[in-house]
Amino acid sequence: MIDDGPELFTIGQLARRTGLPVRTIRYWSDAGALPVVARSEGNYRLYDAASVARLELVRTLRDLGLGLDDVRAVLAGQVTVAQVAARHVRALDAQISSLKVTRAVLATVAARGSTAEEMTLMNKLARLSAAERKRIVDEFTAEVFGGLDTTDPDIRTRLQFGIPDLPEDPTPEQVDAWVELAEMLQDPGFRRSMREVIEFNAAGRTPATPPGSSLWFMSRLVHHAGEARRRGVAPDSAAAREVLAELLGDADRAHVLELMRSASQAEVARLRELIARVRGVAEGPRYQEEFAWVLAALEAELGR
Repeated sequence: MIDDGPELFTIGQLARRTGLPVRTIRYWSDAGALPVVARSEGNYRLYDAASVARLELVRTLRDLGLGLDDVRAVLAGQVTVAQVAARHVRALDAQISSLKVTRAVLATVAARGSTAEEMTLMNKLARLSAAERKRIVDEFTAEVFGGLDTTDPDIRTRLQFGIPDLPEDPTPEQVDAWVELAEMLQDPGFRRSMREVIEFNAAGRTPATPPGSSLWFMSRLVHHAGEARRRGVAPDSAAAREVLAELLGDADRAHVLELMRSASQAEVARLRELIARVRGVAEGPRYQEEFAWVLAALEAELGR
């Protein structure tokens, strides 16, 4: 120790005063977070009382998880502790969100008894960034709804808001549903099926139709079939044929029946179910009775 001037300390003395390991103090000093004040005759590093206070601040910042680059920036006055803390909070939030997804994925894998390959796919899909998840939805809506927004300007917006993102704190069930939903949205076959369904459902709309009004085929089906069922109209009656005429106009009855029997309808129902599960809400009505009534009326009219 030097007799003249302020009291100086070796790394060993700093370690005893602060309780920090010598190797930690040396590492922080080498990294520039604790500058050397002087050198002893034997070329040992020496530090002063201000170094002790600085060392305590470095320890506090490091305990909070800040990297040495941020520590040096704070000590150099380049940023404030508040600014670094705010940035670190955002980083921690992202890490916490990632951990929640990891937990949900593992819980889903455990519940399903997934293979390593399934777990890898599930983890990959669940960890897609918000931007990547949005890209999947955007590509799906562009392919399925492209051109149809000329007769229904807000059709694409309604669907984009209808497809939910993965929640920040998902349950295993929501992760499971989101993974299946993401796979469906990216499947070319499903996109083609959805395009056919949407084109058929959009039939009857014109540019004069008010935006947002529910005049698609399925909405009309629910309305007309529901009214027919309430009136007790039998699917094989003349009155049922009148209902079909009002609902379908000149549309090819055989084509309508084929489409309603196709796997596309089951896929649309599954899509609605998955969306509800990701949202964590009860699924909306499927109108199975109305759908079955129209199927029966078509079969009766076609003699099938």
